[in-house]
Amino acid sequence: MARAALEHAELNLRRVLFVPAANPPHKSGMTMAPWEDRVHMVELACAGVPEFEVSRIEQDANPSYSILTIERLLAAGEGPLAFLIGADAFADIRTWRRWQDVIRLVEFIVVTRPGSDYDAPSGCRIQELRGLDLPVSSSEVRDAIARGETQAPIPEPVFRYIREHGLYR
Repeated sequence: MARAALEHAELNLRRVLFVPAANPPHKSGMTMAPWEDRVHMVELACAGVPEFEVSRIEQDANPSYSILTIERLLAAGEGPLAFLIGADAFADIRTWRRWQDVIRLVEFIVVTRPGSDYDAPSGCRIQELRGLDLPVSSSEVRDAIARGETQAPIPEPVFRYIREHGLYR
């Protein structure tokens, strides 16, 4: 998604900032890799792409609400901000903490899949990125690793890191 967004000229992106969530409230109770491991995997995945940057702004966040991260980024001088998100996740925007503030502070780049549908709140600034073939979700990748599969559609250095650190078993 990030590479396609960067290459899509109409979006006019200079860089893509990856912000691993320290304590995502919507994933409580799920088995997750520790935050430091997730940050390191993102760093491995972004290696070699100068327009990709990994942020540790969430390092002390508890819990990691998008609005708080957006406010931290803006206070640090970042901006204007565009929030790259899949249509399935964007469909739940009204369930987010202070979602009205989120849509006021950022523009969304919504990546759609065939058959995906969402209802954008009034006043929400959206650009769509269509036509991406995203054949697998992150949940499916984690499930495949948990089953012991020896390949996954992720960068090889990330897969090797996961195996070496025994993540997602």
